[in-house]
Amino acid sequence: MITAISPIDGRYSNKVNELVECFSEYALLKNRVKVEIAWLITLCRESQIPECRQLTTEEENVLRQIVIDFTPTEAEKIKKIEAVTNHDVKAVEYYLKELIVETSLNDISEFIHFACTSEDINNLSHALMLKDGLKALIPYQQQVIAKLGQFAKEFKDVPMLARTHGQTASPTTIGKELAVFSQRLQKQSDKITEIELLGKLNGAVGHFNAHLSAYPDVDWIGLSKRVIETELELKQNLFTTQIEPHDYMAELFDVMARWNTILIDFNRDVWTYISMGYFGQKTIKGEVGSSTMPHKVNPIDFENSEGNCGLANAILQHLSMKLPISRLQRDLTDSTVLRNMGVGFGYSMIAYKSTIKGLSKLKLNQHNLAKDLENAWEIMAEPIQTVMRKAGIEKPYEKLKELTRGNKIDQDTIRIFIEGLDLKSDDKQRLLEMSPSSYTGIAHKIVDLLN
Repeated sequence: MITAISPIDGRYSNKVNELVECFSEYALLKNRVKVEIAWLITLCRESQIPECRQLTTEEENVLRQIVIDFTPTEAEKIKKIEAVTNHDVKAVEYYLKELIVETSLNDISEFIHFACTSEDINNLSHALMLKDGLKALIPYQQQVIAKLGQFAKEFKDVPMLARTHGQTASPTTIGKELAVFSQRLQKQSDKITEIELLGKLNGAVGHFNAHLSAYPDVDWIGLSKRVIETELELKQNLFTTQIEPHDYMAELFDVMARWNTILIDFNRDVWTYISMGYFGQKTIKGEVGSSTMPHKVNPIDFENSEGNCGLANAILQHLSMKLPISRLQRDLTDSTVLRNMGVGFGYSMIAYKSTIKGLSKLKLNQHNLAKDLENAWEIMAEPIQTVMRKAGIEKPYEKLKELTRGNKIDQDTIRIFIEGLDLKSDDKQRLLEMSPSSYTGIAHKIVDLLN
């Protein structure tokens, strides 16, 4: 939408379509309806609550159909009720009562939202939103990981001059460096999927006070667990105040932010490799790289990803720091903050899609890689001084430092130095056969260990 303030809903709206069903106001309301219906159905199945009678199969289907048929139009009806009540969760309760007032379910209408505090509904709705959001987001994380893994195997034997502190260093391979990022990202993705999404359904301060006042003999822990774990497929947390403490959310957002930080690291590295000419970029007909320099093909996808990862992390890290904090048994500061979960997910999704697009345009420039290696014979000082140590030659490091540091070194310089050393013939021959492009250790074997 051209008038949107947020680029998520404007410029980038087509990149976050999947998240509309997860984090919009409509999604929140739909999940609230889902939780209320699940609670009501479970209450009706409890034999020790006779006033909330057993439902017929048809009546239960009617209730479940309310969730299935819930559309943005229905959500607008709740918003109109909220305009009067000035309470969003109470509006959902009234909306549901209106739907069943002229049906056979009218006699159990007062068991909608029975003994619940608003946070019983909200915390479960937010957990369901996160569950849906992760289902939408994780496939794009996996696309990034898979593409890096594919490149890692494809380029595992392609040598590259490494740079530590920005200076020439022992050679590596393109494949091994990409494998490092693939593995780092996969480890964080694994942590994301291991986090349990928690929920509570235990009343105003967390121990079923109101529930027991009406039905002291009901197993309220078991009943609420059935709603949370069977109906909603979340995990029950009994150790709460009025709110579920949000610690699991903080853990989730921290891991997501770490995933994004690793992606920023990759984006910056590949940006640098492009600037060094190690990678080129496939051109797309009609695209313009610069408004004044026609030749340019800018690494805009990796730049876009880096920027959006930063924005995502600004939200995610604030959420992780703020949400576990609530004054005494409850304050409302989490409520407005939680409405921005989708913003963190949205900027993350934009970033992931940009990196995926950037990776699809990369093309390796082996000529430039080989040229840089051929111009960096000084890096052979490391294996030479290591073999000299083995041979017991005095001050090997210092001798190589004097030879190479700050000096222009070529193949002949290295060959002459090696030939003048008192080494075993096999050690000397091995050093003479080495070159910057062959001195890559077991980089290719490490790539083979990539999952």
